[in-house]
Amino acid sequence: MPVTNYLVKNPGPSTRARAAVALTPAILVGTLFTLATASAAESTDDSYDATAFGDAPEAFDMDSAIPEVLTTTRLRQPKSRVPGTTTIITGDMIRDLGIMNLVEVFRLVPGMTVDTVGSGQPVTSYHGTVHYEQRRLQVQVDGRTSYRASLSDMDWNTMPVPLELIERIEISRGPNSAAYGINAFLGTINIITHAPEDTAGVELRAVSGSRGYRRAFGSVGDTSDDYSWRLAYEKRKSDGFDEQEDDGKFYPFYDGYDINTFNYDSNLVFNSNYDLDIRAGVVDGIDEEDARKNGKLGGDENSDILVDDYYLQTRLNVSTSERHFFHFQTSFQNYNRRERVNVCIPEAEFSQILDPSSPTPDLTACTSNEIDPFRAILNEDTEESRLAFELQDTILFNPDLKLVSGLGYRKDTYRSETFFNGRGNNYQSRVFGNLEYSPFRWLTLNSGANWEKTTTTDEGYFSPRLAANFILSDNHTLRFVYSEAVRTPDAFEQNPDWSYRPTNVAPPFEFVEGERFLVEDLVDSSTSTLGKTLEEERITSREISYFGQYFLDSSILSLEVRYFNDQLRDMISGIINEEEWTIDNNVALDQEGFEVEASLDFPGTKLRLSYAYLDQDGRYTGENDRNAGDKQYAIDLLGRLSVRHSGSLAWIQDLPFDLTSSAAFYFADEFRRSHFERADFRLARRVFASGYSYELALTMQHYLDRDPTLSPDNTVKDHNQFFVEAGVRF
Repeated sequence: MPVTNYLVKNPGPSTRARAAVALTPAILVGTLFTLATASAAESTDDSYDATAFGDAPEAFDMDSAIPEVLTTTRLRQPKSRVPGTTTIITGDMIRDLGIMNLVEVFRLVPGMTVDTVGSGQPVTSYHGTVHYEQRRLQVQVDGRTSYRASLSDMDWNTMPVPLELIERIEISRGPNSAAYGINAFLGTINIITHAPEDTAGVELRAVSGSRGYRRAFGSVGDTSDDYSWRLAYEKRKSDGFDEQEDDGKFYPFYDGYDINTFNYDSNLVFNSNYDLDIRAGVVDGIDEEDARKNGKLGGDENSDILVDDYYLQTRLNVSTSERHFFHFQTSFQNYNRRERVNVCIPEAEFSQILDPSSPTPDLTACTSNEIDPFRAILNEDTEESRLAFELQDTILFNPDLKLVSGLGYRKDTYRSETFFNGRGNNYQSRVFGNLEYSPFRWLTLNSGANWEKTTTTDEGYFSPRLAANFILSDNHTLRFVYSEAVRTPDAFEQNPDWSYRPTNVAPPFEFVEGERFLVEDLVDSSTSTLGKTLEEERITSREISYFGQYFLDSSILSLEVRYFNDQLRDMISGIINEEEWTIDNNVALDQEGFEVEASLDFPGTKLRLSYAYLDQDGRYTGENDRNAGDKQYAIDLLGRLSVRHSGSLAWIQDLPFDLTSSAAFYFADEFRRSHFERADFRLARRVFASGYSYELALTMQHYLDRDPTLSPDNTVKDHNQFFVEAGVRF
């Protein structure tokens, strides 16, 4: 829930960082041009197959190995026909690079940044545009929407997705509301796990490392002609960051987590035309909250958030013919967070709260010599649930004309005595579709749209996308994409009824036991926007992108370049906490830049590079009742995860004696405080024997920059972090 913001002026990148950033585009262009020229020199006109476009997408030369994408339009399409840029991160790459947490995967995606806010809460964003939580991204796990209902944010620490079960992650970069609705404002993350039949048997793995990192995983499953199943368990634990800064002093930071997840996945085959997927899971554990940084009123003790989540998902897949198939999916998920906060407020400050004529106090926690303070327990429990139905139909009229369409319904319910004074509901209904048409062998057109109505604003919204893919040859495509999208305010942004009812109140204030204290009486009334009706955010996006594959002597170079020009209007920015509420549709952003993603595959070797450049201009568009400093602050809040230069470089190498090594470098420049630079190294030995296999690995993370990026509390004292892991499968 809400956390206090710590925004610090960026001191500017170091000389080394400036030089690296200045050289990066030149190095990229030069390298890719050299490789492309070499490929062209080796190619001949005879390689052009005029019949390759007769059947799409199957008509492409299968030796070209053009990656297929499922997420962007809901149609299975090769990248050459997808109406937009989509990054694919395979589960094998995640494991080969030694990535320890799910959110860290997105450092590999051009334009995405990863950091931590509040009391150790990980966030990721595409092109920034967040101030507290990472709104504006649609996140799915096997087709099930996974972001929370009340704030549309993601709790990455408690995601029930073990890394071992990930088959691939597809990230559609750019507005994707035409396919998935309101929250796909900036893009879509689709996490696809392995089918149960692909993981039959038993697998065990354990990882241990720096800062109290522990992870244990186990799965068991079996497969037959008509029934496949898998049961998996994962425990993950961390102590979080080493220390925090407060008034120039450093203190231990209580920001770890201890999470357990249980997952059941199965597939039941009735006949060749019908099968049923059933998925279920349970999450429980503890997410720690530090008293100094959790933003609670006078909190003087660390508190634990008790996590108790579960989900159930079914999907009936029906194939009426080779050209017509559909599915009906229903899911229910429940997020339960229980938190009790011990507060101690000095007597003078609490007396001001009780006196309506007194000015709103600046609440602070008690000192050790406080006399007769207000001591009590505050309830910050929340429970959210989502019931969703979806029907999707796919028709392949002919090889050149394909249509996916469907409708969906969703009910979000949120319950909290503190944040909503009871419970509330939000209902959404939508109709979507995407038509792919290839009138010529060198041209594919995509037209998609989503119409959605939500009770958050009691209005309907239309989100279109138009794209033209000019297929230059079997392995080279130039795309032009235009799209529009909206994001409506979340339940807590739009309909809060925020108050506290203290319990276990100590003398001399026991007479307020159970009384309701409204937050609107505590915030600064001169700047507060609490209770104001918010409007939808809007984005208009234009993309020109290129995808190509180049065949060298013994390798394949894949290259994807994206230029974007986005206009974001009526963006919601400001502060949400117990003493200040200033959010409003008050910022407009213009974003322009380019992104590069390239991979070079040799036998036994994989090189991967990503780079993004973002030029962002913001202006204040709210009411002219703020001074210049407050206006600029609203702009800065919205863009505090927007970085000008970011990227990654990875190298995975097979070695003799069953060894595999990897090295990765991640950077993100011009954060609010500093820039992020980290190098990861991993060495693993995999042995395949009769009936079983095992793996032993050592991973090191080396932080090149010693300054925290976003908050002074993100402190890692030892800049060499080590992790050891062992796994067996049989």
